Amino acid sequence: MKLAKDIGCLACHSIEKKLLGPAWKTVAQINRGNPAAEAKLMDKMTKGGSGVWGSIAMPAYPDLDEEKNRILVRFILSLE
Repeated sequence: MKLAKDIGCLACHSIEKKLLGPAWKTVAQINRGNPAAEAKLMDKMTKGGSGVWGSIAMPAYPDLDEEKNRILVRFILSLE
């Protein structure tokens, strides 16, 4: 959670409920069992985008290093 807070993710996301972006537990649930989910979400964090969860765009984080990106995505996908 410290990494998510430091990056600024918690301004738009929470674990349990939808804010501007989807709840991370919902993201984990929808992607559970998808072997491509980690790569897909890492790409989304790097490039940003919109239209998947609504009309508000997620900003890109192109300077987030791959290790931190992977740690955060694995955390999100691990949520039950």
